[in-house]
Amino acid sequence: MAKLVLSLNGVMQGEYQLEKERITIGRKPDNDIPIDNLAVSGKHALIITILDDSFLEDLGSTNGSYVNGKLIKKHALKNGDVIAIGKHELKYVNEHATADDDEFEKTMIIRPGSASAAVAAAKAAEQAGAGPVSPLPTPAAKGGAPTSGGMPLGRLTVLNGPIAGKELELTKALVTLGKPGTQVAVISRRPQGYFLTHIESDGDGKRYPLVNGEAIGAKAYQLKDSDLIELAGIKMEFSSN
Repeated sequence: MAKLVLSLNGVMQGEYQLEKERITIGRKPDNDIPIDNLAVSGKHALIITILDDSFLEDLGSTNGSYVNGKLIKKHALKNGDVIAIGKHELKYVNEHATADDDEFEKTMIIRPGSASAAVAAAKAAEQAGAGPVSPLPTPAAKGGAPTSGGMPLGRLTVLNGPIAGKELELTKALVTLGKPGTQVAVISRRPQGYFLTHIESDGDGKRYPLVNGEAIGAKAYQLKDSDLIELAGIKMEFSSN
């Protein structure tokens, strides 16, 4: 199992197994990995673990999050990566990590009130101001081809707002949906199917996405054909055939 080894000035402070899909790091004591230091923001960073891979996201911290000395917004962690948060370091230990940054940095995000789906804020080109975000793909043909693993390709159909009727094919291993600071969730593609997981929301952070009118809670929810998803004011229908 993947773990993080926390140290300060070369002295180990503790080890944390990445047993949950969502682990927060920050100065507040309610974080999964609390770091009591003024250089650390209350909710500083987030670790998302899906199967054998973990992804780090900075949560808009004051002093930023660094991986191997590089300031990041989102990063697919690799075995041996060193995360610097304030004066503390967290070494990522996972010999089975396989993720590529493309799986995380080029995920799609639907912004309420916008006529497009945009590449997530972490996309490198967007960070550098190199160009506009990408539009939603053109509607997919019904009965899309199966993925490389033989699983039918999932898709979301937007049901309301200015892009109602548009379809988003779930071709990436990790797809981010929502509006940062309001409500964000991810859909992950696994051998067993597609799973929806809550990431963040405004307020106490526990305003979970709805599926068929019911909150999914903190655990990953396995999507079924014709499930109706609602988050950040956007309603979508999931289909896999």
